[in-house]
Amino acid sequence: MTHQTTLIYNPTAGPWDMTRPLKRLASYLARSGWQIEIVQTEQPGDALAHAREAAQRGADCVLLAGGDGTINEAVNGLYGTPTMLGMVPVGTGNVLAHQLRMPLLTAVTIKEVGDTLLKSRIQRVDVGITNDRRFISWGGLGLDAEITAQLEPRPRALKRFRTLPYIITGFTVASEYRGVRARFTIGDRTFRTRTLLAVASNIQLYANFFQIAPHARMDDGLLDIFVFRGMGFAYVLRALVQSIRGRHLNDPHVMHVLAARMDVETATPVAVHLDGDPFGSTPASFALQPLSLRLLVPPNAPESLFSRPPEDL
Repeated sequence: MTHQTTLIYNPTAGPWDMTRPLKRLASYLARSGWQIEIVQTEQPGDALAHAREAAQRGADCVLLAGGDGTINEAVNGLYGTPTMLGMVPVGTGNVLAHQLRMPLLTAVTIKEVGDTLLKSRIQRVDVGITNDRRFISWGGLGLDAEITAQLEPRPRALKRFRTLPYIITGFTVASEYRGVRARFTIGDRTFRTRTLLAVASNIQLYANFFQIAPHARMDDGLLDIFVFRGMGFAYVLRALVQSIRGRHLNDPHVMHVLAARMDVETATPVAVHLDGDPFGSTPASFALQPLSLRLLVPPNAPESLFSRPPEDL
């Protein structure tokens, strides 16, 4: 079957230049009937514009060669269209790719990545929305968003250290972070608390380190919402340890609910992030557009991520 495909490459994503491997991957897919046009981004917003243009042109598929931020832009260009979104991970974090078990593209994995794409299936998934911007993995506010706001965008040389800059910056910010007084409205419940951070997750993984929402599904119309309550560094360390050990779901300082929407107001503005990239500050609303994106999913992706049957590729 022929697939009209636009491959969008963010050359600033990840620690290395992947132009040659991407051209070889395009040639590999072309031998199986995929007609691929490669376009590069030059500035923020280009991936969104290229994805939207491809959908308007009637492309069957848009492949994103980048990281989670590049994928986020494409989601904003493709939601609500029949064009499917696939990924060729070349970024630094690649959390969504890791969640879906999509292999990282390198000079020696071209055939593996190509075969995975050829054997993939289509899943209709929910898309999150925050203040008119869409996300596919998670939206959040508080400590983690403050760390992201300080680090991004990072120069390529710094990306070669992978997660180390996040760890260093994280401890620096956390040592001074006191949390914020916030008013949450989740479903029909409104409450006030001092929070370190809040996350509205559409997937199971968070930051590649732990499963924040082990039972999350990408197509159930619900966000897994977590509110980490407390103030000061001791509470930050407790939350980190409990999350890494998978015990945060039983922690009395962590509230976990399934809901289609969360509205947050804070006493002072705090940073917001979407799919790991900074996105303004509070107040913020996190909601869902159910089944509004066709996602290309590797054959070995966790079945627990989906409740609905796949479509044929």
